[in-house]
Amino acid sequence: MAAGGVGTSDDVTATEPGPLDAPERRQLDVIRRWGTVGALLMVVGSLGAGAAPVFSPLPGTPVLGLFVRMPSVAMGLVWTGVFMVVSAWLWLGRFVRPGRIRLATRSQLDRTLLMWTMPLVLVLPMFSRDVYSYLAQSEIAARGQDPYELGPATALGVTHPLTMNVPNIWRETPAPYGPLFLAVGRLIAMVTGDHVLPGVFLHRLLALVGLAMIVWALPRLARRFGVPPVGALWLGALNPLVLFHIVIGVHNDGLAIGLMLVGLELALRKMPVLERGAIPPPVTREELLWITLGATMIVMGAMVKIPAMLALGFLGVMVARRLGGRFVDLLKVAGFMAVVAGVVTALVCVGTGYGFGWTSTLNVATTVKSWMSPPTALGYLAGGLGITLSLGNHTEATIALARILGQAVSVAIVGTLLWKSFRGRIKAVNGLGAGLGAVLVLGPVLQPWYVLWAALPLATAVVAKRFRGFAMTTSAFIAVILPPTGSAFDGRAYVVPQAVTGAVITFVLCVVVARKQLYPLMRRDPLPTSKGYT
Repeated sequence: MAAGGVGTSDDVTATEPGPLDAPERRQLDVIRRWGTVGALLMVVGSLGAGAAPVFSPLPGTPVLGLFVRMPSVAMGLVWTGVFMVVSAWLWLGRFVRPGRIRLATRSQLDRTLLMWTMPLVLVLPMFSRDVYSYLAQSEIAARGQDPYELGPATALGVTHPLTMNVPNIWRETPAPYGPLFLAVGRLIAMVTGDHVLPGVFLHRLLALVGLAMIVWALPRLARRFGVPPVGALWLGALNPLVLFHIVIGVHNDGLAIGLMLVGLELALRKMPVLERGAIPPPVTREELLWITLGATMIVMGAMVKIPAMLALGFLGVMVARRLGGRFVDLLKVAGFMAVVAGVVTALVCVGTGYGFGWTSTLNVATTVKSWMSPPTALGYLAGGLGITLSLGNHTEATIALARILGQAVSVAIVGTLLWKSFRGRIKAVNGLGAGLGAVLVLGPVLQPWYVLWAALPLATAVVAKRFRGFAMTTSAFIAVILPPTGSAFDGRAYVVPQAVTGAVITFVLCVVVARKQLYPLMRRDPLPTSKGYT
């Protein structure tokens, strides 16, 4: 057994996989170019299909302004690019499959990620308009007002260019994000003021910092837990949901997840790996320092988005197991983690000047009632059933009740996972991924990019074919179903089916044209796998 549940000597394969041979390297080149072309199509299509600002310079710009007047064509280009990036990612998966006797190298994965990401750095935001809320809330903070008390409309005015880009539902609501994120956003607002596009670009650079942390932490954690690092990078950093919703969508989830994963890696850096039944050595000062540093990074991630705080519990379980796995060890570590969380949280809240007002706005997102959240959908179903049975319209009450029950179930699931991790029945990182998935899926609001909170930790510790297939299918499905505009279509519902139809036809034509190069990728991979992976 490894101390703290970090891993075991049985987690690694008996033989190291070799590099790709020449034909496989040629196939990898095809995959890279296919995905890069898809990313470029998304860049061009975003000119007319992206979540552009209200006062966009594009309509009056020669040539580029044409896409604004052709929404169906622009969206068709975006969806074609989406199909190409997703298919390239799926094909890439065969070269990083755990247990394969030849795997792509880390440098090959890094270059692929760079090729697919670089075109997206300057793309207009798509799939969501949340970045405009970030800009407005950051400007409120830069003016010295309290973003946890005032919404954009109240603090900036309804005619302010930043307020006008915020979706109507969020114009009166205070910020639901942690004080660390708003402190960084305040600095961005001080640089860009009310200039929208420069603000979007700097927030995207912040999202790329989060992506860089994910890229740094994933392979290191994967190696620690006996998973091929390139497999973790493929399912994590190269996941289309990361490219579409962290890079293009500019969501701060990437920064929070990056801090969380870096914190886990730092905390485990000096933790010894013990054979099963071995007596754990005393904790050294250096080891304690690294554990404290890692826990601090995790809390900082929670000061961006609160779900990251859950990682502190599973880190505590690993530390308690490293100390010997007694219940008294668990209590001691729980107290230590609580102190770290309290001290770091207080320092961030006081240091940023925002205090603890963020704790009262954590439920702001519950104002949205989306069918994507299972408890909310169940509440709608129960309310509709009551109307059908002539019992009255109690939809609001049934939604509230379903949400309470969903949160209670998620707490029970997390508690069970923590206990199983402490007893060594499951890896603690697996418990973290499953626990985050339970909290977010059973929460009052569910967005497509929330899947990454569960997928990225699990990518570092799970090698089972069933999980890999499920994660791959789920990620690919979610990646293609969300329209790129990030908003409604103002009565032009026909735009979506037209765009999707055109994209499917275009994608099929591209496949036909490139069939000679793509045919080897579409065949079943004949290469056997080494023993130990199922």
